[in-house]
Formats: sequence, C-alpha cells, structure tokens
Amino acid sequence: MTSPLDEVSKAIIAKLQVDGRRSYAAIAKEVGLSEAAVRQRVQRLTESGVMQIVAVTDPLQLGFAKQAMVGVKVASHITEVAQRIAEIPEIDYVVVTTGRFDILAEVVCESDDALLELVGDTIAAMEKVTSTETFVYLKLAKQTYSWGVR
Repeated sequence: MTSPLDEVSKAIIAKLQVDGRRSYAAIAKEVGLSEAAVRQRVQRLTESGVMQIVAVTDPLQLGFAKQAMVGVKVASHITEVAQRIAEIPEIDYVVVTTGRFDILAEVVCESDDALLELVGDTIAAMEKVTSTETFVYLKLAKQTYSWGVR
C-alpha cells in the first residue's frame, strides 16, 4: 500500500482533474511551489500509478450509440474469466464483485447488433459463464473522477 498523499499533491491532482492541460506554472502559483517542483511531483504521481493524465471522450460523440453494464455470473475461476472479459476491446471497465453478479463489465458499442453480438456471442459463450444480464444506459446522470482529493 502506498503512503497517503500530502495536501499539496492532492491539490495538484485536483487542479489536473479539472483541466488536465493546465500548465505547471499555473498550478505552481496556486499551490505555492515552483514550476519544476510541480513537474517533479506530477512525474512521480504518474510513474507510481497514483494518477494518469488522459483524454476522456464522450462515446456518443464518437459514434458509439450503446453503452451498457453487463452483470456476469460465473461457475468458477472468476478472476480468469474477468481477465478474458477485460481483453475485449469494447469493454472499458471490469470489476470482480460480490452480490448478485460475480463480474460487472461496462461496454461501449456502435449499435444494438454490436451489443447483442458482444453479450450473446462473446461473453455469454465463454467457458465458465453461467448467465449475463445487460443494463443499457439511457442517460448519464453523473460521471466524476475526483476520488480522494475533494
């Protein structure tokens, strides 16, 4: 387990969560460090895996008409099945969980047909998968990436 972040590192992360293109100089002024110190901290945070700086897209704007969460029940070898599901390009999020499903997978597809093929012919057909249930997204009500620094 990594050590907790200090308040300055959390502030840097919070600034980048609002605008990942914000300059180190601007962040430095706001957190009271030099530009070089901010650059070093950001490099340490990314190299250690604490954060990534990425472009977040809107799948609908890119032509992906269907987003869904797929609940998967598995007979055994849950982590192996989760890894196989994670390798599918249309899937962007996979978690092993407790409760009604063993695995939850978020999928982004171009059409109903693509979603049907992905769930019916790919996921449900995997060895050890006993059942799936698909929850199609109708509207995104909230999406945030500000964990731990509010």
